[in-house]
Amino acid sequence: MLTGRGKWWEVVSTVGTAADLHHRPMPPTCERLVWSHRVEGPALVLGSTQPTDIVGSDTTEKAEIVTRRSGGGAVLVQSYDTWIDVLIGEDDELWNHDVGRAFGWLGEVWERTLRSLGVEAQRHEGGLQNRDEGRVVCFAGLGPGEVTDADGIKIVGLSQRRTRNVARFQCLVPYRSPLSHTIDLLDPSVVPESIDPETPIGAALDASVLTTQFLSELARLP
Repeated sequence: MLTGRGKWWEVVSTVGTAADLHHRPMPPTCERLVWSHRVEGPALVLGSTQPTDIVGSDTTEKAEIVTRRSGGGAVLVQSYDTWIDVLIGEDDELWNHDVGRAFGWLGEVWERTLRSLGVEAQRHEGGLQNRDEGRVVCFAGLGPGEVTDADGIKIVGLSQRRTRNVARFQCLVPYRSPLSHTIDLLDPSVVPESIDPETPIGAALDASVLTTQFLSELARLP
């Protein structure tokens, strides 16, 4: 249980395959809830609208392949990355019916988290950037609430799935690596030439340290 200035958060830590963790059923209703995940091995996670034929011919030998139920582009998840799901109910004051603006408060928490760890982080407040690239590779685009460093390198990727009563925000902070680690798992024909495979993403931060600090910042919410 996580307590702070405001309401308490229930925190649950889970370890498993990416399929098990992504397809974990959402509760019909909930109070404030955090799922802190760790995948057992590398996984290429496709967005809900991406066909599986965009995957490279030998990728199944390198990584688990799974399709999540939220939109966006492909994401590579490793056991040492920071993956946190944050769930709120529709009666929570953090709830926003505008799915674009709904990420705002969460992006602020991540911004504070990273700044407290020495990263010059900034939350993106505008619309989608590099839309076409982001539809293929998540971290090649930038959406509302997502967080970059001072050089514009994307650190935190966000996606959202919601029912009538619950919103599930999925947050991923890869350990610092080039986009090529994801691109190399896709069929070359689907990757836009505008994506530079050497572009770095994520942050060189230990997942346990980052998770602890994120939960601390989360507890400050009213």
